[in-house]
Amino acid sequence: MSNKAKNTDRDLLEGTVIRSTGSWYDIKTADGKIYKGRLRGKFKLQGIKATNPIAVGDQISFYMENEVENTVVINQIEERKNYIIRQSTHKKGHMHVIAANIDLAVLIATLNMPRTSTGFIDRFLVSCESFHIPACIIFNKADLLEESQKDTLHDIMGMYQHLGYTAFSISALHDDHIDKISQLLQGKTTLIAGHSGVGKSTLINRLVPNAEQRTAEVSTFANKGVHTTTYAEMFNMDEHSFLIDTPGIKEFGILGLEEYEIAYFFPEIRAKSADCKYYDCTHTHEPGCAIIDAINNGEIAYSRYRSYLSILENEDNRR
Repeated sequence: MSNKAKNTDRDLLEGTVIRSTGSWYDIKTADGKIYKGRLRGKFKLQGIKATNPIAVGDQISFYMENEVENTVVINQIEERKNYIIRQSTHKKGHMHVIAANIDLAVLIATLNMPRTSTGFIDRFLVSCESFHIPACIIFNKADLLEESQKDTLHDIMGMYQHLGYTAFSISALHDDHIDKISQLLQGKTTLIAGHSGVGKSTLINRLVPNAEQRTAEVSTFANKGVHTTTYAEMFNMDEHSFLIDTPGIKEFGILGLEEYEIAYFFPEIRAKSADCKYYDCTHTHEPGCAIIDAINNGEIAYSRYRSYLSILENEDNRR
């Protein structure tokens, strides 16, 4: 998915977008130099309606505009290995590219303060599945849970682990599993995502002490997080490991999937759909549906099936 800009006689440099603030981009070259870049005029990716044509993680070429101020003009986006998107909250029918060229997507979730619904988790996982991006779920603030909540968390983690996803719990304020997380992220470009207030910035500060990401308390009245990260940014864990922090995501609208494709990105539905009586079964009402039978038999979690239906019906994901 390359975007060919107009040819220029100027010398072109190459780099990686490490920060996006909307109109300006920080670009880092292989020798460690950082430039401030911008787009000139219209810049569209062929066949894609996106509110942000360039995302953190993009490989680009650029040329100098002002050597004194160290500003450059972006000339071309190189073909992306992958990217992860969600429905734009500001422009219907358009997508927002969260990050590009990533090796792992980590969702930070919490049972409360704020609550992350299984519907939100499942939408994130479906998006990752659709772009062939390995996903991991880290449940934060385990130290704040009561005993009954710990049992609930154990059951939820077990459900996702059974599906093949890496899932575990931590307390980002303490030392729980920090070494395990660091090892998991070694040698990868990793997206860190989740609602505001789940502890993304706290975790990143533990993994990259010089990141100095701002953190804030969660409102006990609304049980909602406060936006402390206002733009996407890439940090170096080490020479070969990179973290992409993103602003808190309130909703995760699925975009770009046909109705018949959605079931394929639920691994447990994909595995059993061949046993349905009809090859074009929607798993909603048809006789001889192996998925409905599996739900009734407890082989497929009802919460996952409910998420499938909500995506199929293009419903909200906040429950």
